[in-house]
Parts: sequence; structure tokens; C-alpha cells
Amino acid sequence: MLDFENLSKLLEENKYKEFMKEFDDINAIDAAEFLSQVEPSILPKVFRLLKKDTAAEIFPELDPEIQEHIISAITDFEISKLVDELFIDDTVDMLEELPANVVNRILHAASVETRAEINKFLKYPPNSAGSVMTPELVSIHASMSVSEAIERIRKTGKEKETIYVVYVTNKARVLKGFIELRDLIFSPQDELIENIMDTSIISAQTLDDKETAVSLISKYDLLALPVVDTENRLVGIVTVDDALDVMEEAATEDIEIMAAISPTDKPYLKTGVLQLWLKRIPWLMLLLISSTFTGSIITHYEAALGSVVILTAFIPVLMGTGGNAGGQASATIIRGLSLGEIRMGNIFRIVWKELRISVLCGISLSVVIFAKAMLIDRTSTMIALVVAISLLITVILAKFVGCTLPILAKRVGFDPAVMASPFITTIVDALSLLIYFQIASYILQI
Repeated sequence: MLDFENLSKLLEENKYKEFMKEFDDINAIDAAEFLSQVEPSILPKVFRLLKKDTAAEIFPELDPEIQEHIISAITDFEISKLVDELFIDDTVDMLEELPANVVNRILHAASVETRAEINKFLKYPPNSAGSVMTPELVSIHASMSVSEAIERIRKTGKEKETIYVVYVTNKARVLKGFIELRDLIFSPQDELIENIMDTSIISAQTLDDKETAVSLISKYDLLALPVVDTENRLVGIVTVDDALDVMEEAATEDIEIMAAISPTDKPYLKTGVLQLWLKRIPWLMLLLISSTFTGSIITHYEAALGSVVILTAFIPVLMGTGGNAGGQASATIIRGLSLGEIRMGNIFRIVWKELRISVLCGISLSVVIFAKAMLIDRTSTMIALVVAISLLITVILAKFVGCTLPILAKRVGFDPAVMASPFITTIVDALSLLIYFQIASYILQI
């Protein structure tokens, strides 16, 4: 367990040697957590105490506000050394979060080579595989022997992001295959790489959607995913840690959209009240306006409700059950779309499957509501029948809406999560009322 209290005490007493002795053994995540609690006035001083490689490991884990504070307090020379130690993908991620004036200072201080690499990555679209890849990889030539390949890894691999998978290219950097480090070590020293490499390459292109690239890592259990340009030249890799960041970002975005909140890229506690209001109010306005249609339906059948008041008592049951049924279907389909298990071509199979599920669910729920209406609410048989039939049809329609809308949204380029609750719930509410009153009017002759 990290002893924050003891580390803070050592800093307060200016015992920097003892502080560094304990701090050197801490992993980067815990170290960043500690630095986030250090007084801003002494934070740059503490950061200067760190070794270059230690500082480079910790810096990407810090919040953007703390990164900005440190950058503002250190010299251009120190910025240059820091940026040169960072992996390019970490540097790019940092620049995307910092204000323009700070970004300009970092780019100005960076070496010419580093600046050129950074600018190349900044040109990729924000949601592309190129924007999350790193060029810090180990590659070898197919014509090399095993001993030559191992020697190359020893010379170039220390500063790379991963060496567990080695990529094989020709002299034009066209990707030809890969070999795992374990297989390389246990192969005969004089064996040619082209004879032992694996040519069944799973790769992404730089302009592919980053979520699509990450899904390949998950699907094929890859340690890293090679990224190539349009001419199949190897330009970078997406590593597992970057994939996890993309998955977390995508999951957070989907949850916010499903809750009718526009996605935000800041933590909740660091987002202002006005910003949160702006993210939420458009959806609430849309849902408010759509909900007025529900009120209009009730108003239209006001006379029918007045003649058979007991019908009013079952409105919440129908609306709630319909919304829940639609929400179940949409959540299942949205998950399938996110994982690549469901495609547009599957829509008819999905509708047929959900139809059978909805019939079974609808009959089960209808029997229960019929029994409740008769035995507990003491309604007439005809009213109980109206409620039961309405519930059956509502569940069937709700599941149909819930399973088709996310797929159609995906087809036209919208995020399927947009079609989750409460959006589907609002649609189903209106449909359930129309069904209810139409059946009541027909059976009860009101």
C-alpha cells in the first residue's frame, strides 16, 4: 500500500534523498496519484527531482491540468528532454487535451525529429486508428537470420513500446508477417526469418475507425495490432493499453448517450455546471416535446377514460412494461453491434427471433395482468381482457421497435446508442396508449 502520508512528510522536511529512494519503487499510476495531491507551488520542484525515464513514465498518467501546470513552470530545455523521452502516442494524447498556447510551446521546444513525428500523428482524424497508434515498434527484415534479428532487437528494442511481437517487413517497410519473441528465441540461429514468420496478418489501416481496430485486438486476442497505410507499409501499432483506453472512452460515450446526455471528454467533478447543463438540456427538450404527444393521445381519449375510469389505473402498467421490454431488446442489440456480433444483414433473423421472444414474454405478462385485474383489482372480465390484449400487443411492438431502431440508426451513420432508452421508451409510450385506447374502444364500445 502506498504511504502517501510518509512521502508528504519527507517533502515537508526537505528530505529529498529519502523521498526519491521511496518514490523510485512506486509504479507510474500510483506516482501520478501522489503528485496530483502535491501542493501546486512545489509540484514543479518535485517533478524536477525525478529521473528522466521515471518522469516520462509518470507524466502521461497525470491529469491535463497538472500537466499544464508543470509545463508552464519548467524551461524549454526541460520540456524538450521530457517530450523526447515520451512515446509519441502519449505525447499526441497529451497535446489533444492541453490549451493551444501550451501545445505551441511544447512543439517549439521539441526536437525537429520529434516535432515531425508529432505533426504527422496530429493530421490523422480523431477517431481513426492512426490517431491512437504508436510508431514505437520493433521491425525486422524477412531476409535476416534469427541471430541478426535478435541483435537488431537488442539495439533498437529498449525504447520501444513492446518487443513481444516483432513485425517483419521488406526494405520498403511493406508488412510481410510477424513473429513472437518467444518463437524467435527458440529458433535456430542461422534460420531465415522468412521461413519461420507467420504471414496470417491481422492489421488495420490508418484511417480505419479506432473502435473497429480495437475490436480486432479483442476478437483475435492480439498483444498489438499493426497499422498500415494505403500501400500496406507498416507505420505503427495499437497496443493493448491504448485499446483499453479506446474501449473505456467508447463505453462511457455509449452510457451517456443511452442516458440522453451528450458525451463529454472531462471527468464529472471537473466539468462545470453550465457545461453539464448544455450537455443534458437538448436531449431533455427533445424528450419533453416528444412526450407531449403522449399527453395529446390521453386528451383525445378523455371521454373514453371518463366513462370507464378504471382504465386510467392500467396506463402506467402498460407504458412501464412496454418501455422495459423495448429497453431490453435495444440493450441487447446495441451490445451486439458494439462487439461486431450483429450486422445490418442480420436484421430479419433478429426480428424473427425477437418476435418469438416477445410473444412468449407478452403471453406470460398478459396472463399475470389478467389475473391481477380480476382477482385483486376486481374489474370486469372485459376490462381485464382489454388490458391483457393491450399488454400482449404492446410488448410485441416494443421489442420490434427496440431491436430494429438501433440497427437502422447504425445503417444511416448514427450511433446506435442514440436509440436506447429513454428515446425508445418515449416512442413505445405513445404506441402503447394508442393500442390500449383502440382496443378498449372496440371491445367496450366506448
